[in-house]
Amino acid sequence: MRALRRTTIDTPDDLLALVGAELGVSAPRVVTQQQVDQFADVTGDHQWIHVDVERARSGPFGSTVVHGFLTLALVPRLLADILAVRTFSMGVNYGLDRVRFVRPLPPGVEIQGTATLVAAKPIAPVGEGAAGVQAKASVVVEFAETSQPCCVAEIVFRYYG
Repeated sequence: MRALRRTTIDTPDDLLALVGAELGVSAPRVVTQQQVDQFADVTGDHQWIHVDVERARSGPFGSTVVHGFLTLALVPRLLADILAVRTFSMGVNYGLDRVRFVRPLPPGVEIQGTATLVAAKPIAPVGEGAAGVQAKASVVVEFAETSQPCCVAEIVFRYYG
């Protein structure tokens, strides 16, 4: 398991100087079977590989697996562990450029995120608000014990001053 490592900056503009830098490593997290079941209820995805613990034991993965989109939904939380901006008026998840679910994630296994800032550019104000920065980070969700990836995503986000 890697030690928590965070990048802290004062303002969104400070992101412009960090392009290409590894931002850090998140705290470890565990997705429980209960969370998987709740995600299935919210999305309507009750595929047996996610929710039928007994059947999944004899399935292709040997246990249930976390929905890929649940793993993806954790990316902003992992990134919040990794990157802290002290002063901003608003942060927005703007989108994703590339996502891959590399390995199945069983519930109950610790994961961590790592992030590298791959792009940053100034953006115009929204309405009467302040200008900001749009950035893109490559976030790898990995098994904490082995550092092997289970999900890789390029997340695009905006911070306004």
